[in-house]
Amino acid sequence: MKLILQIVFLVICTPFGLALGRTFTVFNGCPFTMWPAMFTGVGTAPDFPTGWEAAEFTLVTFTVPDNWQAGRIWGRRDCDFTTNPGPNSCLDGGCNGGLVCDPVTGTGVPPATLAEFTLSTDASIPDNYDVSLVDGYNLPMSVTSNVNCPVASCPVDLGPDCPAPLIGPFDSTGFPVGCKSACDADLDGDPANSPNCCSGQFNTAATCPPSGVEFYSYFKNNCPDSYAYAFDESSGTALWTCPSTLAADYTVTFCPPPS
Repeated sequence: MKLILQIVFLVICTPFGLALGRTFTVFNGCPFTMWPAMFTGVGTAPDFPTGWEAAEFTLVTFTVPDNWQAGRIWGRRDCDFTTNPGPNSCLDGGCNGGLVCDPVTGTGVPPATLAEFTLSTDASIPDNYDVSLVDGYNLPMSVTSNVNCPVASCPVDLGPDCPAPLIGPFDSTGFPVGCKSACDADLDGDPANSPNCCSGQFNTAATCPPSGVEFYSYFKNNCPDSYAYAFDESSGTALWTCPSTLAADYTVTFCPPPS
């Protein structure tokens, strides 16, 4: 009888019939080892390490809370954690903490392509997710779901053709493993009051249109289904939603096949 009561309790207390967690899969589709990382802005964090090594063509799965807020996943390239473990242990995307990012201060060092998530348990509020290039680019990436919601993606390698003022860093062979944002490259010399950073007097969508962001078109034209600058929602192809009632599971793929 006690077991039956426990099962009934779980069914009744799960809102709108949603699962108690979502399954996330992170797949390294790149032909080289990279180091995924994860950060939670607010709320309950996934019960999984915030950084790990991913050999080529390998994946991991884990559960995240149904209401995971301001979650982000990104990749790190050319890492060596044996000396000075920290944000400079990788050519790009490194974090405080070394291999396992600090849960409070462990955001990635630009340039880094980000997958961003805010999940919902409210039937009237959808999941929100995107692939962001606001902090620049370091790896191709896509976000897909098991319920056929829209695909967020930047499946193109933006490094080799990156505009000269933004290109880099470079690996030991001289190959560009990143493409900075105009903000991170500090092209206008005042990041606190910059149209490239949408900061200071340019901190609203009205005062920071895409036309004022240098090289916006390079990122958006190559990766139209990505978030290419801070107020890119107006493009209609930056921020994506999925009904929370579907309790979608998501897959983040690094180096996805070209669309």
